[in-house]
This record gives sequence, C-alpha cells and structure tokens, in this order.
Amino acid sequence: MEQFDLVVIGGGPAGVTAALRARELGASVALVERGKMGGTCTNDGCAPTRVLAKAARLVRDAQQYADYGLSPATPTVDLAELISRTQHTIYRLHEKKQLVQHLEEADVFVWTEAGHGRFVDPHTFVVDEGPRLRAKQFIIAAGGHARRLPFPGAELALTHSDVWSLRKLPGSVVIGGGAATGCQLASIFAAFGVQVTVIESAPSILAVEDEQTSAYMTRAFRRRGIRIEPGSRVERIEKLPEGLRVYYAQNGETRSVDAEVAVLAVGWVGNVEHLGLEAAGVELDKSGNYILVDDNLRTTAPHIFAAGDITGRMMLVQSAAHQARVAAENAILGTERDYRRYIVPHGGFTNPEYGSVGLTEKEARAAEDIAVAVVPYADLDRAVIDSRTEGFCKLIVSRRSHRLLGAHVVGEQALEVVQVVAAGMAADMDVRQLAALELAYPTFTSIVGLAARQLVRDLKLTPLARQWSTLRPVTARAAEWERSIE
Repeated sequence: MEQFDLVVIGGGPAGVTAALRARELGASVALVERGKMGGTCTNDGCAPTRVLAKAARLVRDAQQYADYGLSPATPTVDLAELISRTQHTIYRLHEKKQLVQHLEEADVFVWTEAGHGRFVDPHTFVVDEGPRLRAKQFIIAAGGHARRLPFPGAELALTHSDVWSLRKLPGSVVIGGGAATGCQLASIFAAFGVQVTVIESAPSILAVEDEQTSAYMTRAFRRRGIRIEPGSRVERIEKLPEGLRVYYAQNGETRSVDAEVAVLAVGWVGNVEHLGLEAAGVELDKSGNYILVDDNLRTTAPHIFAAGDITGRMMLVQSAAHQARVAAENAILGTERDYRRYIVPHGGFTNPEYGSVGLTEKEARAAEDIAVAVVPYADLDRAVIDSRTEGFCKLIVSRRSHRLLGAHVVGEQALEVVQVVAAGMAADMDVRQLAALELAYPTFTSIVGLAARQLVRDLKLTPLARQWSTLRPVTARAAEWERSIE
C-alpha cells in the first residue's frame, strides 16, 4: 500500500495544478486518473471546440475577401477533415504539455488509465487498475460530464462530446440549450451553412449574462438565420426516415421541428458516481450532482478538498486551476484561503464573440448606486478598418467608490477586451486609473478606455466647463479621437 501526504483524484486542469502546487509546497503527492490525462477541456471540450470555432471564423473572414480587393473564394466544409484536425490538435496539445512527464519530473507518482476508483475508508482510495493509496489529505478533481434529461428519445440526441463522431455536415440541427455551450455550437454550425434551431427553457439565450448581452446576442443570432425558441422545453425526440423530429413545449402548446441532428447542451454535472464518497464522509449538495464544499473548498470530511467542475462552482478551466491552487495550499499549509469567484473573465467564441467579468448591471444596481457607460464598436477606428462594427462595451462602476464592478462586451475579440477590465478589477482600480491607460491604437481593446473616460466625465471626476452639460448628448465624447456619429 502506497502512503502519501496528498492524493489527487483526476488528471484535468484542476488535478494537475493541485498536484504540482502541493509538490511546490513540499508534500509527497500521488495523482490518479481513470482515463486520459488532460480532462474534458483538452480531450473533447473547449480546446477541440475552439478548432471548430477557428474554422467558422475562417469561413466568415472569407466572406470579406472581395471587400479588401482579394479574389473571392467560397469555402466548403469537409467535416471529416475538420474533425481530423481537432484530433491532431488534441495530440499536439498533449505533446506540448507532456503532463505525465511534467508531473513525474516534479516527483509526483502518477497512475493513468486506472479505471474507476473509490474510497473504502476516509484515508484509503483504491483503483481498478492501480494500487491501494493512503493519504493524510485528498483533493477530488474528477471533473464532470454532459447532463442527459430523462425524456423519451433522449438517446437519439448527441451531446457536445458526441459531436466528434460526425463525419458529414448535417443540413439542419436542433440544439437543446441556449447557454454557453449551446450558443457556441449554434454559431459554429450556422457559419458552416447549417440550418440551426435553438430551444432554450429560459426566457432568453445566455440568460446568466448581462441582459444587454443576452438581448444583443439574440438579435445577432437571428440576423444570421438562427431560429431561437425561448421559454421552451424539449419533451421528446422521434426518429424519422431521414432525421429526427423534436417536440417541445412552449406557451402551453406542444410544437415540433425536424432536423437531421439534435444536440443536447443542457448542463454539466459532476463525476460523483463510483467514488465511494459515503465511505469517506463526503456529502453532495442538494442537487446531488456536485460535491458540497465550503469557501475554503473543504468538503464535509475535514481532510478532503475538491476543485474544478465537480464542485459545481464556476466550471471553467481558469477557475479549475485557481481552485486547485487554493485547495492545495489549504490542504498542505493548513490555511483557510477563500476561493473568490467574483473576478472570472469568461465568454464564448461565438459570432459575434461575447465576454463578461464581474457583476451584471442588474446585480450591480441591486447592490449599490452605479454609473454605466455603453460604447458601441462603431466608435472604434479598428472596427471600421476590419469591418467588424457589430457590438458594444459596457462598463459598470460604483458611484460611491468609483471602483470597477463589471464589464460586458459583445463584438470582435470580446474575450480579449474584457480581460483588461478583469485585471483592473483585480488591482482594485479606480475608473480614473483605467481611463488614464494609454491603450494601443488602433485596437479593439481601446474601447475600454473610451468607456472609462466617458464614466470619468459622467461622474464629474475630471474638470469640465460649466456649459458642457448643456451641450447635445452626441458631443458627450467630443474630446475623444475615436467616435461615430451613429
């Protein structure tokens, strides 16, 4: 039987980061992974999906060729070749990271392809194809998987993990779920010329995002021919000779839509099965889908922590890695460091992109008196140069402290743009400091400076002549080099 200071369960971003951080702190560490290293993100999640998003972007870029004096070309999508490219990319990422070698060089004992593992008592974990491990502390980072709803015909639908089995581009697809994953898939398929219908149970797609983002993205999707059915719930799926018929409830009525393929993107649940959590004294949350943790990421067993998707908190790679560092430090050092999820930039590689950090406008208004600036992408010279004027940047600050509370961006490079604000929030910046940044020109990121300087004027944090406030609203940013008359 092997004895360690810490055993980490799971070889995704959370597990690998936790094991390495614990070694940095001097602990003896073992990591066990039931399948392939890298987790969902590397193997069938955000990394390969980003390859599809890149292909979709190239298709959209090709539509601009004639505008820039280039010979027009209409790309055709060879889905089998594209899926092959995603697999090649996964291979390259594994080759780049060399996770097992990296861990072993740090003197972490690693078992991969180990099959299911389970606790047999609070300090002992056994695996099907590996040793019996004992440890003083554990970090559970076993990840999650796509949720499947129990309606008739659900087995006929794919999840995002099954998309890689497609070898031919369907003519039509129904996507159940209009959150981040569903919207990204909808955007990709639409760019490839597929007829797309999104069925979403919430009143709008991207319902957890800022209301202005959700509304703008809805309009943008519809302009691209994506059919959106909000306030709807998939009831059943039937097999047809040449495809599927998806029945859904909307406004008390049952309706249907036919498509060649159906994809369910209705949530993500933790891999809590088969772990023997009861034997370790680890409890699940009320939903039964995630491990219950406190703000220190400690489970109901004091010596066992959890990180990543299995906690049901912010289920993102960057959050998983951050949680892992917090959990490792608390486990090894005995500290009580809190996991803060407030400043987590996130978004989607849709068309257009969207990005967000901090509070939505609705959340911020419920908390305190705020000031809001919304600057359209049309104000940016770079947006005009690149013919990408669709979108906006919204910046939210406290009227009392002038601190940054949130930002929401729709448009080209939105996820890159929002990270500037996230860095300012992490540094506890005053909006005046953000306004004073000399951001490079011409860039999409410079829109953050436009929004910040608008707020500095609105909050009267800079000297203004008395008569300035009586001038027409269109002149509100008259001191700016970049502006639009729209």
